[in-house]
Amino acid sequence: MRRETMEHYGIVREFSNAGFHETEQHRLILREVIAAIRHGKFVALSGVIGCGKTTMLNHLQTQLAETGDILVAKSHSVDKERVTLSTLMLALFYDLSTERDFVIPTKAEKRERALRDLIRKRKKPVVLFIDEAHDLPRKTLVDLKRLMEMVRDGDGILSIVLAGHPRLKNDLRRPTMEEIGNRATVFSMDKVHGENRDYIYWLFGQCTKSETAAHTLCDDEAVDLLADRLKTPLQIEEHLTRALEEAFQVGGRPVGRDVVEAVLAKDINDLEPTLVRHGYGTKALAEILDISTKEVRRFVRGQLPPGRTSELQSQLLKAGVPL
Repeated sequence: MRRETMEHYGIVREFSNAGFHETEQHRLILREVIAAIRHGKFVALSGVIGCGKTTMLNHLQTQLAETGDILVAKSHSVDKERVTLSTLMLALFYDLSTERDFVIPTKAEKRERALRDLIRKRKKPVVLFIDEAHDLPRKTLVDLKRLMEMVRDGDGILSIVLAGHPRLKNDLRRPTMEEIGNRATVFSMDKVHGENRDYIYWLFGQCTKSETAAHTLCDDEAVDLLADRLKTPLQIEEHLTRALEEAFQVGGRPVGRDVVEAVLAKDINDLEPTLVRHGYGTKALAEILDISTKEVRRFVRGQLPPGRTSELQSQLLKAGVPL
């Protein structure tokens, strides 16, 4: 948001920097996840793009760091499709080693034994966080399960926390993923951020001067429309910013319903963006349906014959893909 817009409306920080909006549902999930970590569980956190998974993970990691009774490691690898067990073990070594001159063994057997011994010596449960985990190869997930078992055999505790799109949850439920899925504790973040209207007013409270009244930013009809049309905190933050920018340009008045109508993306809840938010891009859909990416694009844009469309919809519903 531009400085002049922020100054006009008494906004002191970007909505994206508001912090963690903790609801009772968040607190419940956090308690359950922490309990699972203490017992060396395989945990999966599922939610659509923009629902606040990463924000909650950061909050959880901060909590664990403050208490100090659970050791935290994080994978920073960007290209998750190429991540192997060796990559993730390096993350554990880097975050857990206390010796400056510690040398990570290059041979697999020695490296695994060294990691097992390192975790046992730290004498605390260890958790490895992996964000964007929906793109991890199946083999890597299986190898992680075996790594946890190896650590357990060495009298240590290693938990894995995966975070990803709802595709991650659906993939773990597939019969071919039974080895992992049946051992995973899955938490869904659907609607966990609370009521959209409450979230909008929370944003105002977090990001404006204390004397700024909400009605000087948005009237009630505008807030109602935003709350009704949008699904996630990310969408709300983005469209609220656009609306305030637009209102400022037309005279600096509070955002009204007409301004919200003007800035809302008309296709925001169409099939294609909905599928993408759940982690099902063109490539993922092509793999599930066993069709070309060209036909996938025609399908999501409503360009296939009705019979073919119904056939593909049935296949996706069976796979747990939202339509």
